Amino acid sequence: MWDFDEIVQRDKTDSVKYDLRTKLYGSKNIIPMWVADMDFKTPKFIVDDIKKRAEHEIYGYTIRNDSFFKSVIHWMNYKHNWQIKKSWISFSPGVVPAIALSILAYTKPGDKIIAQPPVYFPFFSSIKNNGRQLIYNQLKYDNGNYHFDFEDLKKKIDSRTKMILICNPHNPVGRVWLEEELTKLAEICLKNDILMISDEIHSDLIFEPNKHIPLASLSKEIADNTISTFAPSKTFNVAGLSSSVIIISNPKLKVAFDNYVNDLHIGFGNIFGNVALESAYFKGAEWLNALMDYLEGNIALVKKFIDKPGIKIKMHVPQSTYLLWLDFREYGLKDKELKKMLVQDAKIGLSPGELFGPGGEGFQRMNIACPREVLIKALNNLEKVFGS
Repeated sequence: MWDFDEIVQRDKTDSVKYDLRTKLYGSKNIIPMWVADMDFKTPKFIVDDIKKRAEHEIYGYTIRNDSFFKSVIHWMNYKHNWQIKKSWISFSPGVVPAIALSILAYTKPGDKIIAQPPVYFPFFSSIKNNGRQLIYNQLKYDNGNYHFDFEDLKKKIDSRTKMILICNPHNPVGRVWLEEELTKLAEICLKNDILMISDEIHSDLIFEPNKHIPLASLSKEIADNTISTFAPSKTFNVAGLSSSVIIISNPKLKVAFDNYVNDLHIGFGNIFGNVALESAYFKGAEWLNALMDYLEGNIALVKKFIDKPGIKIKMHVPQSTYLLWLDFREYGLKDKELKKMLVQDAKIGLSPGELFGPGGEGFQRMNIACPREVLIKALNNLEKVFGS
């Protein structure tokens, strides 16, 4: 029903992924597999709903009506078995803006905020650029898998530590955190009065038998100390429509967040973003199931390549996301040397691991949300350069 094999030309569409290749990699002739958007068409039901709204021909200031909120409540219940209330839902033009807004709303300049690298690198700039202190609680890497380092976390906490940014599920390492892991993390934060900001933008992209657990769904006490961020952008390829939902059950915290949104006059959002979000959350289940099947096929293809004799690249099969965390360390290359070989020889643009903070050195993040033909070409290029 849906053709994920279709190759859609994205050149000269003002695409960050395609039209910034020369600026970022020095060449247009590379396969872009870096930024986290997909090369699949946005689902037709979303496109049709946007077209229908566009036909009205007046695009004035727009509110989010009851149907918008019902779509969010429906999706959280359907996808994550989490019952939320309309009064908990706030708006943000994006998850990263919501993180920055939370930092401004709940902390003061000089406060310490914890991030858990290797992790989505805008976490770092959101902390540092707003005059707060960035504290690393690096993930533990053990036998190809990642875990929270609770002992290190406890050591890093002092009276000035006010917040932690949590990636759930984790980008770039692909972990789906278990209930016991999230509970232990939350207990440490509750004990030390540390507010938890949970980035759950990849929460729909979970491979079976793994199951996403919204951090705030664990208990009322944990929910009242958590700011949860969601969006349909990664799941349904609508990142350019700038619509995210922030779920805050604590009334005091919600008022503080909403005040910043209102003071900055960014609360109206995007007409077509509102339409896309509602359409995705009411109609997206069947399409998402098909997408996940296709992504699993792509991951299996990469795994088959990784397992070839002479290939020293390592990969732990991700539990979530369409982002692979590839370990090139056995080649003994410096990061600049590795990037040069990838770009100039393999003609592939990946996300350098060092961008993601401590623990990312020697790794590269690969976006495999593309038609299989494109992925096969990229893997063949890699084999020519990094094979025996």
